[in-house]
This record gives sequence, structure tokens and C-alpha cells, in this order.
Amino acid sequence: MQYENGCWLLKEGYAAFGPTVAYEITDLYDRLKICAPTWIVSNKGDTLEGINLTIEVSTPFPEMIRITAYHHKGVVEKMPTFPVKKGSEEKLTYTEDEKKIVIYSGSLNLVIQKKPFSMSFMRDGILLSKSGSRDLCYVKQNWRGYAYDHPGNCWMSQRLSISVDELIYGLGERFGPLVKNGQSVVIENKDGGTSSAQSYKNIPFYLSSLGYGVFVNHPETVEFEVGTEQVSRCGFSVKGEKLDYYFISGPTMKDVLVRYTDLTGKPALPPQWSFGLWLSTSFTTDYDTDTVESFVDGMLERGIPLSVFHFDCCWMREFHWTDFTWDSRMFRDPVGLIRMLKSKNIKVCLWINPYIGQESKLFAEAMEKGYLLRRKNGDVWQWDMWQPGLAIVDFTNPAAAAWYQAALKGLLDMGVDCFKTDFGERIPVEDVVYFDGSSPEKMHNYYAYLYNKTVFELIRKEKGKEDALVFARSATVGSQAFPVHWGGDCWSDYDAMAQSLRGGLSFISSGFGFWAHDIGGFEETSTADVYKRWLAFGLLSTHSRLHGSSSYRVPWLYDEEAVDVCRFFTRLKASLMPYLYSSAYQTSQTGVPMIRSMAMSFEEDRNCRYLDRQYMLGDSLLIAPIFNDHGMASYYLPEGRWFNFLTGQMCTGGVWRQEYHDYLSIPMWVMENSVIPVGVDAPDANYRFAGNLKFRVFGLKEETEYTVYQDGKEQMRFTARRINGKPEVITPLEGCLVEWIDG
Repeated sequence: MQYENGCWLLKEGYAAFGPTVAYEITDLYDRLKICAPTWIVSNKGDTLEGINLTIEVSTPFPEMIRITAYHHKGVVEKMPTFPVKKGSEEKLTYTEDEKKIVIYSGSLNLVIQKKPFSMSFMRDGILLSKSGSRDLCYVKQNWRGYAYDHPGNCWMSQRLSISVDELIYGLGERFGPLVKNGQSVVIENKDGGTSSAQSYKNIPFYLSSLGYGVFVNHPETVEFEVGTEQVSRCGFSVKGEKLDYYFISGPTMKDVLVRYTDLTGKPALPPQWSFGLWLSTSFTTDYDTDTVESFVDGMLERGIPLSVFHFDCCWMREFHWTDFTWDSRMFRDPVGLIRMLKSKNIKVCLWINPYIGQESKLFAEAMEKGYLLRRKNGDVWQWDMWQPGLAIVDFTNPAAAAWYQAALKGLLDMGVDCFKTDFGERIPVEDVVYFDGSSPEKMHNYYAYLYNKTVFELIRKEKGKEDALVFARSATVGSQAFPVHWGGDCWSDYDAMAQSLRGGLSFISSGFGFWAHDIGGFEETSTADVYKRWLAFGLLSTHSRLHGSSSYRVPWLYDEEAVDVCRFFTRLKASLMPYLYSSAYQTSQTGVPMIRSMAMSFEEDRNCRYLDRQYMLGDSLLIAPIFNDHGMASYYLPEGRWFNFLTGQMCTGGVWRQEYHDYLSIPMWVMENSVIPVGVDAPDANYRFAGNLKFRVFGLKEETEYTVYQDGKEQMRFTARRINGKPEVITPLEGCLVEWIDG
């Protein structure tokens, strides 16, 4: 929220009040409370009237400092709140003298200058960010000159310094430049596609190239001004009388994400089968049992292994979304159809959403039992967007959540494995009442969490934690616990392909571990050229789905070469499953995303800081998709030796490369001293690793090791070392092959 008019003035009608002095400090054992008047106090008479801020400082976890600032603390706390861990209640460690207070949290310190008031976040004596007396403010619109002014039109705002050469990342799924400097970002979930400032997954958390992060602990709309209102400041503001945020130290960006997900939750580990190829019916296409069988048989006959078949909206009858009932006109025997898919080792996913159209057979029951959002006058909240007469399930009502789960359980009992939890962004903030009295403003973004939690927990209960996942579009803080998320409705061209990657890299910089996108694009139909390039990109993402809007996405409808490309990269990904699943396990334990920006992976390499058209997949694989119709790849290899995974070619890094690739190739490089375990026999994504592994060792230096995981636990550990200049395996594993690649 911008309230200033240049460097000295405020916008007309606005008043801003920042602390001038830490007037009184109270030790509350696990936190400090600071009385901070916003004017100069010369005598006791000056303490009458005026705006006063109360600031509380605590250290809930090591390397983390929490700041909570109030204008009027007596405002009733509204629900919901993010599911953050409470942290330590031990005595706060700090020192104080006449001029300053220093709060300690590991290597992170907060230095509060008493007069004039300022806050400086330091790590090992080095300044990370600071806030002056004008940077923490209570802002009021239409101010009339007294502190008990009518509530409303007020904000709490904080600006933290951005130093020279510092870059900001994150803030959820954003489709513009990866670096957020110079952007105004509104944290508000919207169903707006992938080519605007709107996004489905808004996260009030940013990551700095200096190795710290800031998490604004507010589910409602948060507005960020990243070097916009004030070029050297990252500002964030929320409506109301309170601001609560966490300052999290690294020292690396990966370390920050480990600590951030310690606070807000780790990504769950998706099942191994989910990393294979998903095929969809697409959205508004005509399909029935025969269509599904022809698609599945067509893929398998062409040697393309499928892991999941997804039925989009029209598995239910039009106008009846959502009633969880198969359209009997198109699917004569859904149980038999599911049985057929299972006989081919294919899992089943069904599309759902949290909306109940008026023609749904469930509408009357949900209305009668109070399971739907209501207006203030008691009417069911309805509109005609998406489905005529649409109403929204109220997941704050435990009975409504249980009712929704019961409907889904019937489908799980039928043999369905998971659900695509679509939508959840267009949630009203006006004239709406929740069962538990939650604030509509706070519930707008938070609804995505409750919706996906309801579905994910049912699947986990029924299928076990090893097989639990959803395929979700909307998200907020904490939603990383319910993977997998995909990028939403993109167009079907190279621009959209690049937008999708930027959105994904921004998203995973915000605490999420896994990410997918619609291969070939969603809206309209791509050219065969775009489709084939997107296949390589999509099948070298964590999760891979062929999906579209009004046309099918099976490869033979593009051209025969598309079949070859789909087969090649699907099988390539299947062979990589030991590496991919082991990387996913590490992500579930640490919170460091499985797919990473180059900036996060190579923080010391300045050439990587702005790169948003290439990425790391796990620790060792560099992927650079091709975004043009003449097959030219342009990408950067950081310092060190790199090895082409497909050809074994060695290249010395620290260089930009430009080269031609046919459709059966993509820049895919491995860092030196890396081990990539691959499956020798990989018929699909879901196979056993033991006795079926080849360890490909690239550019062995002195020593390297790799731990392979399966079924959520360690399976084997491989160690290699150079002895007298010759590479040797230190921990031989029965039935495993080793390939040395040294260029």
C-alpha cells in the first residue's frame, strides 16, 4: 500500500505515525514489550493523547526474530490464523544500555536504537536490513486529528531496507520477472490465468539474496512494495491495527527455507507413482469410456508408460458440478473402467472443486444443513460465475467438511486414487458469513488451505500417508503440506511456457517443494513445435501432466514425431526415478524445493541471480528448456566442470552457451562430482530400486556419495573415492552397476 507522495510528503488525506523513541521497555520473560510514542516526549505532559505504538519482540526459534506491532491492541483477534509452530517459551536473551537494546537469536541479532528509534537486523555483526523511525508506521486515511477516530481505513506498515545489489525473490506464484525489485505485489488469491499480475498462489514471504527471509504472518491481503514507493525499501502493509512478521536468517537462501518450513510446515512426500506421466481427458472435450480406453491403449501401444489417468470436470454431468456422480450417459460402468485402468497399473485422478452448482443433487441437502457460505441476511451466498447458482462449501463447519469427505470417500472406495482440487480462489469478502465466525478478509486466501487440507487428510486416512496427494491449484501459507501444485490456466505458446516457468520458480522460492504445469499449455491448442518442446520441459519438472482445455493432448494428434518425443522423455524420467524420488525425500525433510532457481543453487555466482529460463532439478541436474521455434538453446553453466547427461560431453563452466537441439534433446547437464542413480529396467515410474540401479558418477574428484531412498526411507548408500588417481567404489552394492563419466 502506497501512502507517500515522493520522499517528503504524504498522499492527500493520509497521515502516518512512526515511533520516535523506545520510551519504556518491559521484560515479559519470553519477549520484550516496547512503548514507542510517535512524537517527541519532552515532559510528562507530552504523554497525553497522541498515537502510541506497542512493539513486542520475541525469538521463537534460533535464527528467527518475531516483531508484533500494535496501534490499538484491544481489537478483537479475528480468525483464521496461519498454522505456524509456537516455538520457544524460554527466556529472551538480550542486553540493554542507555542507547540501545540488542536481542539475540543464534547468529542473528536485532539492535534497537532507543532514540531516535530504529531497528537493525544483524548477522555476525553484518547488517542485513534496517528500519528507521519513518519505516514502521500506523497509517490512517481521512485522519481527523484524534486517536479514537472511527475504525477503518487504517493500516500497519513496515519498510525494511534493501541494500545496494540486494535482490528479492518469492512472494508466491508470480509470472513476471523472477527478481521482485521494482514490483508492487498484492497477496490476494485470484483466478486470473498465468499472464497477469494476478496469481492462484500468493504467499506473504520473500527471500533475499543476502540470505534472509521475511514472513508476514497475516492470512488476509498483504501489499508489498518492493523497491517501488521507496527504491531502497521493501514495504509491506496490512489493514487494521496490528502487524506481525518474522525475520528469518540463513545464511543461505536454502537455510532460510529450511527454517521457514520449520515454522509453517514441511512439504509432504508425494508417492513414487505420482512422478510419472499423467494423461488427462482435457476440460471441455467430449469423452466417454471408449475415448478413455482409446487414449490409454494408444499410449501403451506406442510404448509410452502412463502413471495416472485424470478425468476432468465432465466425468460429472454439465450443470451438476459438483455432485460427485459419474455421468451415466458417458460412463456406463465407472467401476469397470477404473478396474481396467488399474489392470494396466494406472492410477485414477478425478477433478473436483469446492463449489456446488444449483442443479447439483447435493445443493438442497447442503443448504438445509448449513454446509454452504451464507450472506448476512441468512441467504445462501450464490452467484453465476463458473456454475449457474454456484454456492461454496463452508469448510469452517466441521460437519460440512465431514460431509464433503464422505462424498469423496465413496469415490475412493470405488478405486479412485487422488483428486485434482481445482479452484478455491474466488472466495467472497463482502456480505458473507462463516460458520465459525471467521473474518471474510482473512478467509479469502486461507480458504485454499482448508479446502486442500480437507481432501488431503481424507486420502491420507484412506490410502495411507505413502499414497496421499492432491493436484492443487490454489494455495496459501502452509499449503506446502498438501502437494502437488500446478501452475494453472496458461496459454499454449512459448510466451506462456516461459511465464509458467517463472511462476514455478517464484512459487518454489516461497516454501513449496513440488510443482507441475500443463504440458502443451491449457488454453487453445499449441503447434506441434511448442508441444514437443513443452514435453521435454514438462517431463523434466517434478510432476508431469498432459492437459488442455478444448482439445485433447495425446501426442499422435500433433504428429508422429510428437509420439517419439513423448516416449523418449517419459522413459527418460522413469529411468531417473531413483534420483528424483531421493531428491523428493530430501525436500520433504528439509523444505528445500526439489526444483530450484539458479539463484538459489549458486548464490555466489552473480550470473545466476536473474536467470529464470533454466533451473536445477535436485542437487545436480541443470535443465534449460527451449523457448523458440528454431531449436536454439541459450543458457548459462556456472563455474566448474559439467557433463551432458545425454551424451557424456564435458564442458568447463563459467560460460554462456548457445546451441541447436532437435526435439529429442534438451540442455541437461550434471555438476562435477555428482552421482545420478538411474533405473536399469524402468518400465514406468513405479518400480523397485534394489538390484536395479546404475550409479552414474560424473567427474569424480576426491570423494562423493549418494543415498537412495524408497518408500520414505533409506535404501542404500553409495560412496566412491579416487585412490591413486583411479576411481573406486568404497561401498559396493550387490546387483548395482557403476558408470564413470569423466569427459
